[in-house]
Amino acid sequence: MELNSNTKIADILSQYPWLFDELTKISDRFKMAKTPMGKMMLKKATIADMSKKSGVDENTLIGKLNEFIKTHEGK
Repeated sequence: MELNSNTKIADILSQYPWLFDELTKISDRFKMAKTPMGKMMLKKATIADMSKKSGVDENTLIGKLNEFIKTHEGK
């Protein structure tokens, strides 16, 4: 899966469900994603939305997600 600003978080998590637990390694602000409200928001959120809410640059966020995916697939 190629990640970009418009990629929906729900699509990423449907393909890589384990990635949900890795989000807090990017920013502590992603802890809210584990709340019921956060889980609802993730269904419609894009990487751009996550970037704005967390304060993490889009390119950094995409890079970290790709890094986690590559590391996990390399196991």
